[in-house]
Amino acid sequence: MRWAIRFTEAQGGILVELRHLHTFIVVAEDGGFTKAAARIGYAQSSITAQIQALETELGVLLFDRLGKRIVLTEAGRRLLPYAQDMVRMHGAIRESVVLEEKPSGTLTIGAPESLAAFRLPAVIREYKRLYPQVKLILKPGLCTEMKELARTGEVDLAILLQPVIADPDFVIDSLVEEQMALIACPEHRLAEAEIVTPDDLRDEVLLYTENGCTYRAVFEQELLACGVTPEVGLEFFSIEAIKNCVMLGLGLALVPLITVQRELGEGKLLRLKWDDRSQRMTMQAAYHRKKWVTPALEEWLKLLGRYAEGWREAQES
Repeated sequence: MRWAIRFTEAQGGILVELRHLHTFIVVAEDGGFTKAAARIGYAQSSITAQIQALETELGVLLFDRLGKRIVLTEAGRRLLPYAQDMVRMHGAIRESVVLEEKPSGTLTIGAPESLAAFRLPAVIREYKRLYPQVKLILKPGLCTEMKELARTGEVDLAILLQPVIADPDFVIDSLVEEQMALIACPEHRLAEAEIVTPDDLRDEVLLYTENGCTYRAVFEQELLACGVTPEVGLEFFSIEAIKNCVMLGLGLALVPLITVQRELGEGKLLRLKWDDRSQRMTMQAAYHRKKWVTPALEEWLKLLGRYAEGWREAQES
């Protein structure tokens, strides 16, 4: 089916095909006809013809051709956000009218490792049971990365673990506050301490998640404010690696409590008496305000909200 939009004017009208708008967006994003052709799967001549047809219909040049390089003209820059809105609305129409009401398609969710491994598996299992026709993709990474991927549309939803944020570009739902745990091996010298303070960490080796992790940054800032700069022993992407190294006595680590509850219960790790209230993070679900909430995403948000209620109740009990 070929979709087009007609803009009515006093002396006639402008007929714009949505596929031409989509091609225009891709060329603008990729900065060239060759890259756009490879991305869309069209011949370069087809890309050129579509852009020329769009320029002819609108009566303006959309790109300046500067040798092998192209840049948007002022008219092209004005058109781009409207074109993006129109293509997005086309997707919304197809989702709500043309496609089946039952959730289907692909749903891509970005989340930090701690939540991907210790909060989301149960949600994923239930979601796949309810909606097996949805292809669910879980993309791990840092919260800052996930938010940017949600901004560009590379993920449908970003699950964040950080202080509560406000951003006019996003719809954000706070789900549950996550307690933090300063962990050590059971034989550590601070094991019997009634309270562990930043000053107690002055001569300790700390094992960290990778640079850019939100709760690491908050922890480091608090220690620095107290004049404490412990030695950074090792830096990891994996919380499992951190836990194993702490068990071997290689250092201390601050991690979300949910990631170490099993090891604490088995006596393999010890939670030091550390006041974590200023370092607590909140699990949040965020998607771009202009994003069309597909049936697949809508049902995921509902299910995630129900699980979050259970997590909060468990913390209060």
